[in-house]
Amino acid sequence: MSRPRATAAVPAAALLAVALVAAALLLSACAPSVDPIERLGRKAADRVHPQGPAGVPAYRRWGLAAPLSPAPRPPLHPLSFHTALPPVVDHIPTSDRVVFLTYDDGAEKDPRFVDMVRELRLPVSMFLTDSVVGPGYGHFARLRSVGASVQNHTLDHPAMPGLPYAGQRAEICGQQEKLKSRFGIRPRLFRPPYGTYDTTTLRAAADCGVTAVVLWRAATTPDGITYRGGDKRLRPGDIVLVGPDEALGPTLRDRTARLLRRVQASGLTVGRLEDYL
Repeated sequence: MSRPRATAAVPAAALLAVALVAAALLLSACAPSVDPIERLGRKAADRVHPQGPAGVPAYRRWGLAAPLSPAPRPPLHPLSFHTALPPVVDHIPTSDRVVFLTYDDGAEKDPRFVDMVRELRLPVSMFLTDSVVGPGYGHFARLRSVGASVQNHTLDHPAMPGLPYAGQRAEICGQQEKLKSRFGIRPRLFRPPYGTYDTTTLRAAADCGVTAVVLWRAATTPDGITYRGGDKRLRPGDIVLVGPDEALGPTLRDRTARLLRRVQASGLTVGRLEDYL
């Protein structure tokens, strides 16, 4: 007589598999949920939420009461000058409600300032002196990578008026070559040390490929802002020097935040200087 088939073994195995799947689903339902952003890792989270992992908006992280207003679109035809010598500007004639933030020398290399420029998308202009920057060009490469521009402020920061043409040309063209070797660009803008110049400075600057000599109408101080003529208030088109270096005072980022609050209170925002020159 033939033996009966073991048909009950297959349903038992299937029931066991179903039970195991159900138990796994039950356990996963009881486990705490994981934010998908967390699975991406910390770096990816920072890309998705630029305000930071704590969810604090960037403007608050930097001491502002509100986000910076977007700057207007750059003009279709920036100012063009048809002169033999580069023009000297401390203010851009524009109806756009923008001011321009500029920084001199390159002595301060706070990595947190790089974070500030990146998170607030600040279009700042850095006028660099080679002897001041020293071995710190990597810091300004990082600033360039997050949107800052690099411009010329001579090799050694001498007072230019009275220097012979050859000396002034060496200071300006020498820094053009330094910046070209470091960043692959020859700047179009030049700021003379101390904001002083003579006709020889303009001749030398033109021969070095400079298209505009940039001064400033407003400058930050430990107590506020000083103005070089005109209204004692920020106006659209003002070029602002953020300084001076305060070794024992507020950091560069603190001075910048203080200025930005004043810019916002004046109903203005920050534009990119290079778009207007």
